[in-house]
Amino acid sequence: MTTSLPRLTLVLGGARSGKSRFAESLVTALAAPWLYVATAEARDAEMTDRIADHVARRGPGWVTRDVPLKLAELIDETGNGGQPILIDCLTLWLSNVMLAGLDVETESTHLAAALAAAGGPIVVVSNEVGLGIVPDNALARAFRDAQGRLNAAVAAAADHVVLMAAGLPLVLK
Repeated sequence: MTTSLPRLTLVLGGARSGKSRFAESLVTALAAPWLYVATAEARDAEMTDRIADHVARRGPGWVTRDVPLKLAELIDETGNGGQPILIDCLTLWLSNVMLAGLDVETESTHLAAALAAAGGPIVVVSNEVGLGIVPDNALARAFRDAQGRLNAAVAAAADHVVLMAAGLPLVLK
């Protein structure tokens, strides 16, 4: 069993690649309680079901905070306390930022800075959305580009980066 975790770990991958399960396994190798920072909002029945699946899988030992927008502020508040933190996920957070009409570059820069300054241990989950076809509309292209820039900024600040592919962890850093 692992007794330590790098200050900041980024777990990337595509949909259903095993990102969340892998990230959870990293955090639960440390002593509880673990802080689960949920960025998802249940805007439809499918997302409600996905959230319920994640909650059921986690079980006891987790303290959940729902933080759809103010993620950098939460990290500033809790990121140096030594409690293991799992943030799932940056992709939904970025969607929330865009839907709220906030400045994506400003919010992303603030988040990357908060993560870089945090003492950890923090594990962050994010989707790798830039490996597919070029989206056919401007909003989707803007999202893909913003997600790529955010992932790169967080990866630069991270001590450990893992890409999940077909359920397999590939260490990038």
